[in-house]
Amino acid sequence: MAYSDFTTIAKVKALGLTVLETQFLPEIDPIVPSDYLQEALRLGLPVILARGSEKARSELLIAPILLEVSRHLSHQVGLFSGEDFTVDASRGLNGSCDFLISLSPQQLEIEQPVIVIVEAKKVDLNSGLGQCLAEMFAAQEFNAADSSVVYGCVTTGTGWKFLKLEGSIASIDVTEYPIPPVDQVLGILVWMVRQFETV
Repeated sequence: MAYSDFTTIAKVKALGLTVLETQFLPEIDPIVPSDYLQEALRLGLPVILARGSEKARSELLIAPILLEVSRHLSHQVGLFSGEDFTVDASRGLNGSCDFLISLSPQQLEIEQPVIVIVEAKKVDLNSGLGQCLAEMFAAQEFNAADSSVVYGCVTTGTGWKFLKLEGSIASIDVTEYPIPPVDQVLGILVWMVRQFETV
């Protein structure tokens, strides 16, 4: 078993999690994107709308947005794409993650704490919720003493849904954030990283 095998929320509940649909995000100020990101989205969105492969979404939308988060945080975070994130293979907490943000500028090795970003399959945000929660459960163990709260999100590139895991309580925010505009998504991603700075 691996992260990608957690295809439903029911499978994640077997890890001992209680899953709630709620609105856990506070009021978060949007962040105006840089000229770089505005241009990347201007060029990338038509390609996505025309063909929309998962690889194109990952490279043309998700990666530029995460680079913008790093820029906004003065490049003091690590960004990882497609890296192995095996925490406990005996429980299926193994495999490659789509994206991780680490609160460390270290790029050679994943350091805690981390935030999980899962790319939804077939442009269906709900299809990625189980996998995201499984990766967040693993991240909670990986982060250890750094924080009992783990944040994550599932994205199609054009739609974003945010999650929080605190102890054994998993919260899925009921709001889906579309792109464009990207301002609110940037604000939330930066806010999630900054929550670790206050721990």
